[in-house]
Amino acid sequence: MHTDLRNRDLIGDLDFSKEEVETVLDVAFDLKRKRALGELHPYLRDKVLAMLFFFSSTRTRGSFEAGMAQLGGHAAFIESKTTQISHGDTPKEIGEIFGRYYDGIAIRHVDWKIGNGYINAVAEASRVPVLNMQCDIYHPFQCLADIMTIIEKKGRDLRRKKMVVSWAYAASYQKPISVPQSLVLQMPRFGMDVVLAHPPEFGLMPGIMDQAREQARKFGVGFEVISDKDGMQKAFKDADVVYAKSWGALIHTENAEEGARIINQYEHWITDEAKMKLAKPDAIYMHPLPADRDVEVTSAVMDGPNSVVFDQAENRMHAQKAVMALTMR
Repeated sequence: MHTDLRNRDLIGDLDFSKEEVETVLDVAFDLKRKRALGELHPYLRDKVLAMLFFFSSTRTRGSFEAGMAQLGGHAAFIESKTTQISHGDTPKEIGEIFGRYYDGIAIRHVDWKIGNGYINAVAEASRVPVLNMQCDIYHPFQCLADIMTIIEKKGRDLRRKKMVVSWAYAASYQKPISVPQSLVLQMPRFGMDVVLAHPPEFGLMPGIMDQAREQARKFGVGFEVISDKDGMQKAFKDADVVYAKSWGALIHTENAEEGARIINQYEHWITDEAKMKLAKPDAIYMHPLPADRDVEVTSAVMDGPNSVVFDQAENRMHAQKAVMALTMR
């Protein structure tokens, strides 16, 4: 297999073929090994990554900054509010100018019906790779870290493993739908039978669902949707992987007050010990963090023996380093 990802953008999960994703994972595992052994790996010496944030971050900023430093380069943190974007700098200007200053541009912009278009517009004008740190449609780097973590826990052969991608209650705000959308697109490619569970009002984008079904058909795996008021318990039964997090009812309504009213109907959609007992004894619990403790998931589950949330968080760094090393050389 020949894989050359130099100067490639990663904006949507299907931008890289399955074989290319496997190359990313191979490199990520190798970089994780080097990190553990203290072996220097300055593949991006003197390279600089622009990190443009329109939305707050903990893990994404930290993992990209640390990763670039470990690769011998530098990551420049840029908060959009401190720029002239609100005063006239368009995506074309950002792509053209940052593409001349930097060796890569990473952007997080999750505003509904704006973020993905903005990132793609920057990419059209940029001469360097553009990386999606999360938009309103996709969260590809989270998903790469997730598949890396699942392989660590469940082995390379994931065929016939049942993965539940479930909505969970959280009252804080209408969270982006990008994580579940990335998961249903990517996980069928690795042989997993995916079950998507959510209350009726929390469906994903129809186009993404069509693509997810196509990936399931292409790779010969199951893809089931459970959309009812008590679907969480039904979905968890005999699961190998439980990935339960909140997202907004954005397809159903864009009104924040209406969305909050709908969310509050489903407080019982919490990942607790009783629901985890419905899954297999060795099932793993996953969440991209931050989680609303004892609202979205109980502390007993999040801190319990089935939880791998901190391994996921670590693997963000290794997966991102792999993509940067492959695209920014």
